[in-house]
Amino acid sequence: MEDDMKVVLTLGIISRPSFILLGLKKKGRMGVGKWNGFGGHVEEWETIEECLDRETKDESGLVVETREKVGFIEFRFANEPGIVNETHIFVVKKFSGEPQETDEMMRPEWFDIKDIPYHEMWTIDRHWLPLVLEGKKIRGRVLYNNKESMKILHKDLREASEI
Repeated sequence: MEDDMKVVLTLGIISRPSFILLGLKKKGRMGVGKWNGFGGHVEEWETIEECLDRETKDESGLVVETREKVGFIEFRFANEPGIVNETHIFVVKKFSGEPQETDEMMRPEWFDIKDIPYHEMWTIDRHWLPLVLEGKKIRGRVLYNNKESMKILHKDLREASEI
């Protein structure tokens, strides 16, 4: 809707063959206590890609060398009408450095893609992340009841030929 307040976010899925790196979120506006990729709010002075690079470094200590945009999902919460979280999703396969705990993320950990802890992640992740890990691009919209229980009230996720 035209009058919505848009919050532009990035989310990076750091991968190597058969594994992804996730961090346990310590603080922030959303997802505290959940395993997640790396990213955050795009500042007015930066591009979406610059935000992904900055947030990945801040949250994991890794330096992004290459990234591919693979998804775009609009998240809304029923108890926050008029706010849309536009999330730009990237896969990062080339990076430098070693994952480390930071002020924002606890225990970055490599997970075999067969053992991703979906039960400790955002509830929608189990619907879109497998598609991305298969090399597909996705677009969608998700409506949660609120940020606490994160019950999905509506979802529209689909493969996309371009993002």
